[in-house]
Amino acid sequence: MVQNRTLKRLDQTQLDQAVRRHEMFRNARVGGARANLSFCDLSGLDLSGRDLAHADFVGAGLRGANLAGARLDCASFFVADLRQANFDGASLIKADLRGACLRGAILVGANLFEADLRDGSLAEKDRSGHLHMVQIDTSPAEADGADLSGANLTNARMSGIMAIHTDFSDAVMRGCKLVRATMRGANFTGSNMEGADLSGADLRGACLRGAVLTGATMVMTDLTDADMEEALTDKPVGRVVAELGRSLEDLLADHMAWVGSSGAQGAMLDLSGFDLRHAPSLAHLCLTMLRAQGATLYGLDLSGVQLQAAVLDKADMRGASLADGDLRGISLRHAKLNNANLRNVNLRPLVFDEQRSRPADLSGAKLRYADLSGACLRSVNLGNADLSFANLRGCDLARTDLTGAKLFGAKLERRSLAEGAILDGVAGLKL
Repeated sequence: MVQNRTLKRLDQTQLDQAVRRHEMFRNARVGGARANLSFCDLSGLDLSGRDLAHADFVGAGLRGANLAGARLDCASFFVADLRQANFDGASLIKADLRGACLRGAILVGANLFEADLRDGSLAEKDRSGHLHMVQIDTSPAEADGADLSGANLTNARMSGIMAIHTDFSDAVMRGCKLVRATMRGANFTGSNMEGADLSGADLRGACLRGAVLTGATMVMTDLTDADMEEALTDKPVGRVVAELGRSLEDLLADHMAWVGSSGAQGAMLDLSGFDLRHAPSLAHLCLTMLRAQGATLYGLDLSGVQLQAAVLDKADMRGASLADGDLRGISLRHAKLNNANLRNVNLRPLVFDEQRSRPADLSGAKLRYADLSGACLRSVNLGNADLSFANLRGCDLARTDLTGAKLFGAKLERRSLAEGAILDGVAGLKL
C-alpha cells in the first residue's frame, strides 16, 4: 500500500531558528539541537553558506531552495525533493541522497565525495505496526537535467541512478559506482572517471569527449552513438616508452648530463608523442629544454621539476602535479592542464642576459579547475587560455597577457591585477 505524506511548511524565520540551533549544536554550545527538517517544505528558502552537516532532511521538499556554499556533510536527503535547488559549491561529503530527485538541480563545483545517490524508497509503520510505502511528489534517484559540472563525485555511489541529459563535464568521478545507471545523452566532456564502475550502464548518445576512462570497468556498457573522441582509456596514446630503445632512466640521465655540460656530453631528450603515464616519477628532476610535444603525462608527479625552456605544446598533463616547479620560459601552448596542481610554480621569463629573455607561453592552454595559487605568472602569455574555475589566489599577474582568456568562476583577488595584467577580451572575470 502506498500513502501520501503531507509536508509541514516552514517560513524563513522558522528555518533560520532551526539552523541557528543546529550551528550551536555543531559548536557544542548550550541550547543547541540537531536540525530535524524531515518532511518539511523548505521550497525556495535560503540556506546558503550555513553549516547543516549531519542535519536530517529525509523526505523534505527543497525545490528551488538556495544551498549554495552550504556545509551538508553527512546530511540525510533520503528521498528528498531537490528539484531546481542550488548546491553551487556546497559540501556534501558522504551525504545520503538515496532516492532524492535532483532534476534540474545546480551542483556546479559541489563536493560529493563518497555521497550515496543510489535508488531508495521510504516506508513507515502505521499504528497497527504494518509498513506502508510513503509517496512524496518526486521521482526517486533522478538527476535528469542536473548540472554537476566540476563536481567532486569521487567514490560516490550512483548505481541505478537516472541521469538523462545531465551535465557531468569536468566532474571528478574517480572510483564512482555507476552500475546499471541510465545516463543517455549525458555530458561527460573532460570528466575524470578513472577506476569508475560503469558495468551495465546506459550511455547511449552520451558525450565522453576528452573524458578519462583509465581503469574503468565497462562490462556490458551501452555506448551506442556515444562521442568518445580524445577519451583517455587504457589503450596507449601514440608511442609507448618501450619504443625508446633504452630505459627511460638512462635517457633521463643522458639529458641531465647534456644540460649540465651545456651540450658537451649526453644527449637532449625528445619525448614528443610518447605516452608516459606508466613512467617513473619525474619529481625534482632537471628536465631543462626537454621536448615533449603532444606527449601524454596525465596524472604524473612532476613536483619540484625543472622545465626551463622546455617545449610541451599540446601535451596532456591533466591532473599532473607540478607544484613548486621551475617552469621559466616553458612553452605549453594548447596543452591540457585541467585539474593540474601548479601551486607556487615559477613561470617568470627565463633571462639569458640584459637584452634577451624568454617568457613562458601558455596561449590556448586548458587550465580548467587548475590550482595556480601562489604561482608567479609574471609576463606569461595566457592569451585565449581557459582558466575557468581555476584557483589564482595569491598569483603574481604583473604584465600577464590574458587577452581573450576565459575566467568563468576563477578565484582571484583584485590586487593581483593591479600591476598591469592585460585583460582585453577576457570573458567571465568577476572580482
